[in-house]
Amino acid sequence: MFWDVEQMTRPLEGLLVISLEQAVAAPYCASRLADAGARVIKIERPEGDFARAYDAAVQGHSSYFVWLNRGKESLVADIKEPADAGLLHGMLAKADVFIQNLAPGAAARSGFGSEALREKYPKLITVDISGYGDAGDYASMKAYDLLVQAESGLAMVTGHPAGPGGSAFRSAMSAAACMPMPACWRR
Repeated sequence: MFWDVEQMTRPLEGLLVISLEQAVAAPYCASRLADAGARVIKIERPEGDFARAYDAAVQGHSSYFVWLNRGKESLVADIKEPADAGLLHGMLAKADVFIQNLAPGAAARSGFGSEALREKYPKLITVDISGYGDAGDYASMKAYDLLVQAESGLAMVTGHPAGPGGSAFRSAMSAAACMPMPACWRR
């Protein structure tokens, strides 16, 4: 028996995800939702997602960027500009999920904090991704795979002595990517 993939219904078809994202964590989360059938619109800052410049391995494009953003639509917007902020609010009024991984507090300062968005759009599922949370001594620190492994000691215990280690952070990202799924399925 052969599966006609084009005719298969994916579980999140019909859901709209707006993702204000950069680098890896939020793009990875949003890509998982897109793979499950959601319509994902990536919001990029005017200078573009800096992951676009990680390398040029895929026909001149960044392999990370291509991998993390397949299946998405993209929109360039400066959320500090009133017209662009208004456009984003119009999109959020119709959205099911909002994902963001800006620096802690940056989304809220621009009028897109989760608490305010949930009050304004009660059906909206919001997902905030940060490396160290939004408060405390480490809140402003960047969190990248190898950095988190080194800081946590996981770099010492992943992999095996004869070869390179695995990625504990990728496992954490996989878990974070699945967090909005139960709420989406209830829709």
